[in-house]
Amino acid sequence: MITFDTLAAFRTHLGQSLGSSEWVTITQEMVNDFAKATGDNQWIHVNTELAKHSPFKTTIAHGFLTLSLAPKFMYEMYQVQSVKMGLNYGTNKVRFTSPVPTGSRIRMHALLKEVEDQQPNGIKSVIEATFELEGSAKPACVAELITLMFE
Repeated sequence: MITFDTLAAFRTHLGQSLGSSEWVTITQEMVNDFAKATGDNQWIHVNTELAKHSPFKTTIAHGFLTLSLAPKFMYEMYQVQSVKMGLNYGTNKVRFTSPVPTGSRIRMHALLKEVEDQQPNGIKSVIEATFELEGSAKPACVAELITLMFE
């Protein structure tokens, strides 16, 4: 984990990697819980028997489940000690580029792409996030994550 004392110190990391998170195994239980929470019960996510006959031969995670792990992954990669409050502001250019079979492992790599001042005492940052799928040259998801942080 990278620790920054202040937002000013975080800003100096512009254009640089913030590292990679730990690997997380995507379990069927996680997929089922996400389906229940969102109401997205499409068979390719929750019906293990039908999914055996799909092109993937198993169930796959919802794309938005993959994306929803971003805050967890960012907490593992960096912290700014002076920040009193952080908010998810949105995303740019989200693409789900490869399916995530249940039982597989993913992690996120982050690059600090943009930093813009926000008043009072804050910044808006854009993180270029690449969700890696273990054993695959192609990522599971790529997105620009926008976060507000205030001291």
